[in-house]
Amino acid sequence: MSKLEQLLATHDYLIADGGMGTMLMAAGLEQGDPPEMWNVLHPERIRTVHRGYIEAGAQIILTNSFGGTSFRLKLHKLQDRAFELNKAAAELARAEADAATSPVVVGGSIGPTGEIMEPVGAMRYEDAVVAFAEQAAGLAAGGTDIFWIETMSDVNEVRAAVQGCREAADLPIVATMTFDTNGRTMMGVTPVQAFTELKAMNLAALGGNCGNGPEEIEAVIQAMYATNQTYPFVAKSNAGIPEYVNGHLHYNGTPEVMADYAVKVRNYGARIIGACCGSTPTHIVAMRDALANAPIERQLVETAVAATPNRPQRRRSRRRG
Repeated sequence: MSKLEQLLATHDYLIADGGMGTMLMAAGLEQGDPPEMWNVLHPERIRTVHRGYIEAGAQIILTNSFGGTSFRLKLHKLQDRAFELNKAAAELARAEADAATSPVVVGGSIGPTGEIMEPVGAMRYEDAVVAFAEQAAGLAAGGTDIFWIETMSDVNEVRAAVQGCREAADLPIVATMTFDTNGRTMMGVTPVQAFTELKAMNLAALGGNCGNGPEEIEAVIQAMYATNQTYPFVAKSNAGIPEYVNGHLHYNGTPEVMADYAVKVRNYGARIIGACCGSTPTHIVAMRDALANAPIERQLVETAVAATPNRPQRRRSRRRG
């Protein structure tokens, strides 16, 4: 039994970490620079972020490798360093997890390539598998406990990532998609469709992340839980909606807002609860305390998310946190 499975078997819910990019921007990362390079340029800053989330109560932390495929790194002429940068990312998270006083799972963050799969786009399935396998191999070499595929819009890209991970190492896999287009992903996938297709991939857990704030993720979890009341679902919402204030990106989801969200998604069926863009350890502390003080009251809620009209849009570039 894997460490994640052990924790799920002994806890009603698990707390995951929050935004990585948000914390790195606060630490000096310039807009447009590759966060993955900080794994070798500023390793202590990355470890500080992981440490902060662990101290806030996170039982799952994700590596600083969201844009770690060769496709994304190519934008910065770093495609030849994919294995190195992912291995470094996992080593930093591993060091902090091993230093923790209670069990912490290291999830190897794997984000989308930024390309669109055939036949809509130009990326071949086989090429995507190769890129994901290279990234996963680096994460496994660095000591990640699980592979964490996140912020996906295309089920085929998830499938390619899962295949790449399994070619690289025999580790559990978690996958989350982002449903930010009228209750669907940008490629038109509903939460129920995502659950049905991803469940067939034999994943350790699945769910939703990023998106347009807590209410959206709450609806996603409601729809998935209405389909299956025993599967371990993941909720990792942005801290509200971003707005530019005095030239800086600001998220309107306060710690109090995210605490309320945490209790709601747990009651709607989520077993792994964290946050995404705009969130900090302060948000995780508020979520942790709210979850500890509120009784679990599972709610099976009928939802219209799955029936939302299909309005796929052009994929936007995303970065975790």
